[in-house]
Amino acid sequence: MDRKAELERKKAKLQAIRDEKERRRREKEQKDMEEAAGRLNAAHDKDNRRDLDEMLTSLGVAPVSEVLSSLSSVNSAASDTSATHTPDGSLQPASLNGVQPASLKGRKPVNLSVVAVQTTNIPPKETVVYTKQTQTNSSGGHERDVLSCHSSPLSGYMEDWWRPRKAHATDYYDEYNLNPGLEWEDEFTVLTFGDAQGDDEENSLPHIDHGFHSKLPPGILPHGLPRVGEVAPAVTPQEQQKKEVEEKKEIIELSEEQKQMIILSEEFQRFILKSGRIMERALSESVDIYKDYVGGGDTDEATDEKSHARLSLNRTFYCDRWSKNRCVTSMDWSTHFPELLVASYHNNEEGHNEPDGVVAVWNTKFKKKTPEDVLHCQSAVMSACFAKFHPNLILGGTYSGQIVLWDNRVQKRTPIQRTPLSATAHTHPVFSLSMVGSQNAHNVISISTDGKMCSWSLDMLSMPQDTLELQHKQAKSIAVTCMAFPNAEINNFVVGSEDGFVYSASRHGNRAGICELYEKHLGPVTGISTHYNQQTPDFGHLFLTSSMDWTIKLWSLKENKPLYSFEDNSDYVMDIAWSPIHPALFASIDGDGRLDLWNLNQDTEVPTASIVVESAPALNRLSWSPTGQHVTVGDVDGRIYVYDVAEHVANPRLDEWSKFASTLNELRMNQLDEFEEADKKTPIPQNPSISITTSSPHI
Repeated sequence: MDRKAELERKKAKLQAIRDEKERRRREKEQKDMEEAAGRLNAAHDKDNRRDLDEMLTSLGVAPVSEVLSSLSSVNSAASDTSATHTPDGSLQPASLNGVQPASLKGRKPVNLSVVAVQTTNIPPKETVVYTKQTQTNSSGGHERDVLSCHSSPLSGYMEDWWRPRKAHATDYYDEYNLNPGLEWEDEFTVLTFGDAQGDDEENSLPHIDHGFHSKLPPGILPHGLPRVGEVAPAVTPQEQQKKEVEEKKEIIELSEEQKQMIILSEEFQRFILKSGRIMERALSESVDIYKDYVGGGDTDEATDEKSHARLSLNRTFYCDRWSKNRCVTSMDWSTHFPELLVASYHNNEEGHNEPDGVVAVWNTKFKKKTPEDVLHCQSAVMSACFAKFHPNLILGGTYSGQIVLWDNRVQKRTPIQRTPLSATAHTHPVFSLSMVGSQNAHNVISISTDGKMCSWSLDMLSMPQDTLELQHKQAKSIAVTCMAFPNAEINNFVVGSEDGFVYSASRHGNRAGICELYEKHLGPVTGISTHYNQQTPDFGHLFLTSSMDWTIKLWSLKENKPLYSFEDNSDYVMDIAWSPIHPALFASIDGDGRLDLWNLNQDTEVPTASIVVESAPALNRLSWSPTGQHVTVGDVDGRIYVYDVAEHVANPRLDEWSKFASTLNELRMNQLDEFEEADKKTPIPQNPSISITTSSPHI
């Protein structure tokens, strides 16, 4: 009830304001109309007098204006004569005294006649007066009907509702102008009355309280229609203050010392490193916009030559700053980013102020000539690999026997972790490093030349989880030079040694340690590679070894004699690697700078493809890309060459697996034949006592 009564009081007050405004408007209109009518009448009288004078002049009659002026001059002359003559004489007309006026002496008598005059009534010019009026927004339907009538005092407001108005700034109510009786003056048109009068209108009802005004909801116009427009987001006082502070900020000139501090800050270095890599990638890319995919032109011959070439050089990785005079000791590919290749380098004997160990991460996707990351170590890095289940971690085995760990997310080039130099870990060079296991359970396996194998966890490199001494029949420790795990195998592995022997071993079980001894090479074993395929047919038992005796041998874990020996090289064979996609294809390198591809399904005597690297440097390490389409080789001068393998050579056909199984059977048959021939050539010693005993019965 109180709310309703308050609304009624507000309506009464608003009605009073409306009535007062209407009364003032009517007074103003009446006053304006009276002034306009007066001006119109004056103009009309003046026009009529002018028309009468013109008509009299055309008839030869003096105009009224001249008659009135002559009368005024006669009156003035009479007044002058009365001042010098007696009253009796001054009252006599001029004609009676015998004196004729000068204006009538030369004038002829005028004949007057009566004519008919046509009169025309011209209405006065209509004066249009524009007044300030607004629309009234009433909530009730009855009030709208009343306002729509022409007899309503607010009809002028309804007719002029569309005009923009200027709201009073006296209170919050005027923000939305709920009552059109509260006048909104037009900012863009000339007011019909002065500002002082407007001020008087604002203060014309001092007895009415203005504190009852309320606000409409945002987005509602005074005439009741919703406003369609963007709503400004809310701004808190803190944000407004922050914005004002930012606007008031002035550009401060930094001193040289402050600039140097910013340049040396870690955040700035990270920004420059990241941005520099992106810019370098973009600048190194070259796009041939004239490439013809249809064919034709002079480029056909070069394209055909490259397509028919089984091995073609794609690019070379070399850095004058970090690769010069450093031998490539190992290479590995990332499983998370297949385009990334990590390479480890030996020390530079000529760089006395440079770190001994360097690891570089190269990107084969972009044409940039600098490495993505360069990592350092205080000892020469003999082996390196990506952490298989951690894309940002890189592991390295050093010449001093330490296992080091780098993280490319950290803004430092030195290792973030390293194993201790103690008897519990390695104290000899670590030439072999590998990560085995699954995502949830994996270990880092390392073997040094003192025959010690250690198992590490990335979470704790302070001490190995497990150690194993590799010895054959309690003899001296085996000087391991290379190691390989068969595909998906975590327990069994094979190793090559400096004395030329090849061993199979296991990490756990009753036969932990060396299990089998295989026939030896005539020189140190330089590389070992296991077959990737363990499906049907199963080739997972096969592995290859390379040696300084210029030979390559194919082995099976089931036999301790080689299945075949490849003897086509004329120098040290430094490394060997199976193709990751082709069952019968492998690659080898030697000290003469020669890269060979062998396809056992085609030929076992000579390689399928062979190429000599430019300038014939001694090649040291070999690795296949995960796709099997590229093979990379590293030399003793620090260069890495990436070669493209032709598709018809790299990609296997559907019958390659069955053909390779047939090839292995043929190799085994040839091996048995060789053994039989060797047995025939070997003489069997005779026992005399046995011959005498056997011959006695015949006597």
